[in-house]
Amino acid sequence: MEQNQIGMLTANILKQQKLIEAIYGHIAKRKKGYTKDRVVLESLAYQLHNLYCAFEDLFRIVANYFDNHIDDPAGWHKELLGRMTLEIKGVRPRFISETAYEFLNDLRSFRHVVRHAYGIELEAEKIKLVLKKTLALKKIYQKDIVYFLAQLKPTTKK
Repeated sequence: MEQNQIGMLTANILKQQKLIEAIYGHIAKRKKGYTKDRVVLESLAYQLHNLYCAFEDLFRIVANYFDNHIDDPAGWHKELLGRMTLEIKGVRPRFISETAYEFLNDLRSFRHVVRHAYGIELEAEKIKLVLKKTLALKKIYQKDIVYFLAQLKPTTKK
């Protein structure tokens, strides 16, 4: 990867990270009182949904730079997330750690419920578990991005 490509990738990652941080800000505002107010609970669930979508967009940015094609159209969400844990020798370092993967996979599953379970009442206790993991994820993913960007090296032309 050439220096200008690394610069563009870094800029796109950092831009998406700002969006993720903004969603974390919305989550912080809504986590107060969600167990007592149905509207706040649904708003928090929506922000958790948005957070996973923002992470998924971040993963697509990385995948697109390294030409990672997803072969399974039915399971691409899970496959894309899984690929982010892989270090591809000579191509790219891993993007997220196994710990981040575990938290993100739970968030992915929750996002699926929010997106597709129209007739289901969201439960505060389930959201509490997702919220706890999502808040723990914040520091982990930030460290993962720092690690990833530090590993990128421009290719030398001969």
